[in-house]
Amino acid sequence: MTGFVSFVSSGPGDPELLTLKAVDRLKRADAVLFDDLSSGPILSHVRKGADLVGVGKRAGRPSPKQNHVSRLLVDYAQLNQRVVRLKSGDSGIFGRLEEEVNALREAAIPYEIIPGVPSACAAAAAVGIPLTRRLTARRVQFITGHDVTGQLPENLNLVALSDPFASTVVFMGKRTFPKLISLLCDAGLPETTPAMLAEGVSTPEQHIERHTVRSLAEQLSRDISEKPALILYGPLAR
Repeated sequence: MTGFVSFVSSGPGDPELLTLKAVDRLKRADAVLFDDLSSGPILSHVRKGADLVGVGKRAGRPSPKQNHVSRLLVDYAQLNQRVVRLKSGDSGIFGRLEEEVNALREAAIPYEIIPGVPSACAAAAAVGIPLTRRLTARRVQFITGHDVTGQLPENLNLVALSDPFASTVVFMGKRTFPKLISLLCDAGLPETTPAMLAEGVSTPEQHIERHTVRSLAEQLSRDISEKPALILYGPLAR
């Protein structure tokens, strides 16, 4: 068997942020299994004749089951195909990477992981601020805003997430952010902590708003758009 799978991280959406290795793998692929946020202009690098298979998952929409996606990867590779699994941002950050890697390992299929620009880094760059700041942002923490049921995870470290010296990035958290902020403010996070809502980062639909954590939570409790978004709060948002 000569099948091989490349997990290609596409970055936040701007095709110019693809790595050279990512473009090379897209050009040589026989099949590309792509997420919704990795489609559009990025797929222009794929050669004519390659299979394009959408396997993206979006909250509130019908989506392929994870075991189905993993099975597709194995099936294509067992046909001796060069397969690209195209994921948005960096595939190792809340990208369900491990389940797919485990499926390939069990089937004895070789693979590689190609890192990409994390959407959190792109969001900070878009507004011209660093993710860390000397003396005021001692560390960065990435969290997911929902668990497998779509609800706010129950085992969050509220002490860490209310640390005023940490820059925090919330992935997939628009629907649960009001509840999260209620818990964090009870744990000591000031309601005036700066926050940003970054939607469609690096794409023509990019929209970034500055808030406090309280004003953003109030806004999201009333109105939530369908655009993919990150929420950033802490010293970085000032």
